[in-house]
Amino acid sequence: MMRTICFALAVSALTASSAHAATVDWQAEMERCRAVRASVAPLLAAGEGISAIGRSNRSVRRCIWIQRMAVRKKIPGAETW
Repeated sequence: MMRTICFALAVSALTASSAHAATVDWQAEMERCRAVRASVAPLLAAGEGISAIGRSNRSVRRCIWIQRMAVRKKIPGAETW
């Protein structure tokens, strides 16, 4: 599980720097967010709130933002956390 979280953080750090200049690939972002959600699912099941996890994890905060924007823009496959 720790390797998955580290991998997700590394991927988000690499994509975050180029994401500001490029348009958002919604399907790819939502796929990444599903992977992040799967990695934090044990924390959520243990009773940690998503806001507590989001404050400590940049990739989770980005995924929450991506999901909210996708729902707002009515992107197919968008789901709320």
